[in-house]
Amino acid sequence: MSKQKGLIKLVGNIGGVSFYNAGGEYLARMAGGPSKERIQSDPSFARTRENNAEFGGSAKVGKAFRTAFSGVLQTMAGSRLTAQLTKLFKAINLKGVGRRGKRPIVLSANKEMLSGLDLDKKISLTTVFSAPYRVSANADRNEVTFSVPSFLPANYLDAPSGATHFKIVGAIGLVSDYSYNDDIKGYEPDVAEENSIGVVVGSTVRSLDSSSTAITLTATVPDGIIPDTSISVVACLGIEFYQKVGTDDYLFAQDNVMKVTDVF
Repeated sequence: MSKQKGLIKLVGNIGGVSFYNAGGEYLARMAGGPSKERIQSDPSFARTRENNAEFGGSAKVGKAFRTAFSGVLQTMAGSRLTAQLTKLFKAINLKGVGRRGKRPIVLSANKEMLSGLDLDKKISLTTVFSAPYRVSANADRNEVTFSVPSFLPANYLDAPSGATHFKIVGAIGLVSDYSYNDDIKGYEPDVAEENSIGVVVGSTVRSLDSSSTAITLTATVPDGIIPDTSISVVACLGIEFYQKVGTDDYLFAQDNVMKVTDVF
């Protein structure tokens, strides 16, 4: 693997060399390996096909997560979130019972594996926000409450340089278990009609110099839906930072932080 130099960056295959972008870097390597057609039909690549099928299913669950939280990812997520989610759901897939290549991805039975995930692996909520909080769900799991007792922002928030204000943000997302469907030769959600529903709630924008105050936010699943047992209700808590200029509050493009606190 080599880095591309020069003003013109290439993507694709030229003269047996593969040019591509990874993590913002333009790289080059020798192209090679078996053809797509051989991988799809050759018996010696059966294990590869099984791995590819399950990897593709894991990527689908990750996309469902990202769709559910699309309202916050633009300012909260890191550049590696897609890869983080695919790896995590592949680990859950490995716990599934069944034939290789068709094992289910059952988040509802492995909720603890997702809980605690920081949406940006470079910034942890616990290092930015040290005040106590509680996240709870009602019996039907269609209402999640984020409760933060009174706290002094100056004492419990490690704000980035230039920030003058902040907002507490709560978000919930519904993510279905996934199973392999022989008819489509791929994975699909067990409860498609509830999959990827998301709700975002937030406090008012508050000064970092404000006095001690309690914050309570409630996120409710729309349309009276009571999540199916194959649906996991993922709860995230985050902080947005702002800079006040005149009477306007400008949201920071980075340095915001959010974490999966609970999966109900």
